[in-house]
Amino acid sequence: MLFPYIYVPHQMEKMHAFIDFIFHEVWCKAPTGVDYSLDLFVANPELHEVMTAFHYDDSNGAEFFSGHVERIYGFFSVLSESQISQFQQWYQCNNDIEKVCANDPATQLARYSDIAANHKDLAAQLSTFFKGLYSQSLLNLIALRDKIGDIDDHYKKFVQTNKSGKCPFCGIDDILGEYHSKREAYDHYLPKALYPFNSINFRNLVPACHHCNSSYKTSKDPAYTPKDPTRAVQRRAVFYPYKPAAQSIELQITLQHSDIATLTSTNITLHFGPAAVAEEIETWKDVYGIEERYKAKLCTESDGKAWLTQVLDEWKELGRDPQDFLETLTFNTKKRPFTDCNFLKKPFLDACQQIGFF
Repeated sequence: MLFPYIYVPHQMEKMHAFIDFIFHEVWCKAPTGVDYSLDLFVANPELHEVMTAFHYDDSNGAEFFSGHVERIYGFFSVLSESQISQFQQWYQCNNDIEKVCANDPATQLARYSDIAANHKDLAAQLSTFFKGLYSQSLLNLIALRDKIGDIDDHYKKFVQTNKSGKCPFCGIDDILGEYHSKREAYDHYLPKALYPFNSINFRNLVPACHHCNSSYKTSKDPAYTPKDPTRAVQRRAVFYPYKPAAQSIELQITLQHSDIATLTSTNITLHFGPAAVAEEIETWKDVYGIEERYKAKLCTESDGKAWLTQVLDEWKELGRDPQDFLETLTFNTKKRPFTDCNFLKKPFLDACQQIGFF
């Protein structure tokens, strides 16, 4: 990840607070033997109002939410004290996104498959419920929206704070901003198809450009390596999107020859640093196809090859020393690394100079 997002507090965080209450104060207390009723929500007045409204609402969204809350309560009611403790640990760990990203050994990350090993039917109910929490048919219900606001307002405030206009996961594609009528999709950083409990946690929700989200990351799990030939996987560290003081990524480029007309991706080597975040960098490159995308951009006529042509044309036709061009580019890259792909243009032209293009 090239730069972190600034986390933006918003009214929609209340939805996750509702889920916190349901999990800790309703489901985890189900084994006490109390029958399910709306009285279980009285301690949280706003949630109680929502659950009461949903109880008398026959819309699909209301029935989905209240029905699943009640059914899951039934499954929790027969769990032992040690099983409840295990679920509490899973819930806490799955929602500590920063520790998950750091691959903290004390964080016991849980997937639906882990729950299904001993609680198959409960895992199925949890899966349907948490995957559906992000549904607009639920979030747009007036009884709920009046309490938590809406996702479009969150996005508007988000891009008013995060103003770069560039996708931090690639740096080469734009992000729709406050002057657009549309918005980017929110990516579930830890995929909601794999992980319970955090699908409406906004520290696990990150706007990403279409190519990062839909073309490359898709359903990849950043927390685990791809399966090896024995189908084994390993936990790995990954950049935390909201890290307050993130490490800047270093990039150097090496070219194998000086014939720009025949330059292909196989002739380019990318060197990333610093070593302090080497594991995070490897994960980032894998999840977002970074090497392929950067090399493709450098080989494209309107990007990498055009950058070199610009230097050569100004040198030959305007008499401008290429070194002056590079010095100006160095200055601009330090000030505005993601404008005009300066962070990629600068090391590419340095590589061109080193191999003798000019």
